[in-house]
Amino acid sequence: MKICFATNNLNKLQEIRRILGDRYEIYGLHELGITGDIPEDGSTLEENSRFKARYVYQRENVPVFADDTGLEVIALHGEPGVISARYAGPERNNMNNIHLLLQKLRNVTDRRAQFKTVVTYIDERGDEFLFEGIAKGEIIESLKGAMGFGYDPVFVPEGYDRTFAEMTMEEKNQISHRGKAIQLFVAFLKARENGGV
Repeated sequence: MKICFATNNLNKLQEIRRILGDRYEIYGLHELGITGDIPEDGSTLEENSRFKARYVYQRENVPVFADDTGLEVIALHGEPGVISARYAGPERNNMNNIHLLLQKLRNVTDRRAQFKTVVTYIDERGDEFLFEGIAKGEIIESLKGAMGFGYDPVFVPEGYDRTFAEMTMEEKNQISHRGKAIQLFVAFLKARENGGV
């Protein structure tokens, strides 16, 4: 089964392909000739996820899923949230985003945070389904690890003493927000194949 993942982010595409395995053929926006970013003007992760999936479905009429992910820090009242990728500016620079976050958390003792991913799937009939995954943890004071992307070098998930950036992709996918949302999505697809949905 071929499904479009509405992204041009090769890191995310690779991560999703690893989670899904070879059961599904996942391709990105570049294979549809969509090279620019789809606008993300929503005020919530759900809105952005839906908008991206609808944009592709209305344009190409193919099964598609899109995700939007945000880091929510309790002491910062949920920041950076929906603007996580653009926290330090529209150029989406990971290091600048991390440095701004650490600067805002300087001298803050409550460093609890969570990653949240919302996946929207639109099937061949145009029906929409939402799946959500959350990974709780905390923000550490300095970067650790060279794997992953985004805020991974400063996020230690609950129950672990390593950042996401210190884990292999396989380890991270077992416990990450995106991994959890995609696992729900895969369970849905499998149930549907078996006539259960």
